[in-house]
Amino acid sequence: MISIDLSFIIQIVNFLLLLAILNFALYKPIRKVLADRDAELAGARERAAAVDKDVADKMASYEARLKEVKGKGFEEREALKKEAAAEEAKLLDAARGEAGESLAGIKQKVAKEAADARSALQEQARSLSLEICEKVLGRSL
Repeated sequence: MISIDLSFIIQIVNFLLLLAILNFALYKPIRKVLADRDAELAGARERAAAVDKDVADKMASYEARLKEVKGKGFEEREALKKEAAAEEAKLLDAARGEAGESLAGIKQKVAKEAADARSALQEQARSLSLEICEKVLGRSL
């Protein structure tokens, strides 16, 4: 059995003294270091959350600007396509007009050449028919 005497009281005093020394020398600094670390981690988490929010805001702004620029680019491209189509139609109409005028000139030239050839052939046909008649008849007409 446990006997309560002076040694027991000395052991209790030693134990309490050891607890006080350990608390002052070991437990309080360890708790302070752990509390500081927790505070530092909480601050780091807050900074990380702020940076994440800032990045998300900047990404949203970037995507909105990108979408706006793409929209403007698409509109400009469509406007340029329409302008190019109008210019192409204008050039084609001008080319068709020039081709029509050129074709009309060529038709007139061909008609004139055909008429000249026809009159020349008629002259040749008359002279040939005279020659043939003279040869067949054996006398001049």
